[in-house]
Amino acid sequence: MTDCLFCKIAAGDLPVHRIHEDAHIMAFLDLHPIRRGHALVIPKAHHVWFEDLPEDLATRITSCAQRIARAMKRLYQVERVSMFYTGIHVPHAHAHVVPMFHIHDVSSAAYLQSGLEHFTTPPQLAAAVMEQTALELRNSL
Repeated sequence: MTDCLFCKIAAGDLPVHRIHEDAHIMAFLDLHPIRRGHALVIPKAHHVWFEDLPEDLATRITSCAQRIARAMKRLYQVERVSMFYTGIHVPHAHAHVVPMFHIHDVSSAAYLQSGLEHFTTPPQLAAAVMEQTALELRNSL
């Protein structure tokens, strides 16, 4: 796709601070990091959503993210590294790999109701709602 930012990066048309590259994926530093070291792992082929990725490509991305996470743990002396897909700003599947220096480095607002230094547990759903949701998801697989 000629107008996709990550396709341009994968093609070498835009500069990045590359961490890893092979024939199928590329990992590079996020321009607007949550924390120093925040990296993105993208497929070189254009796939809009992570659920559209072929399984072998998703596995390759995850394996690369794990290697990066292990390096981040050694380098930054953090206990936890987060890996997640969002797809909010660029419509090209991409995984974020973020060294977590603080418990809320990658938190949702749902967990911050008591402030940044605390962890708020969102309300639990009723058992019947949970069972119905599980049933719907099982039946949709």
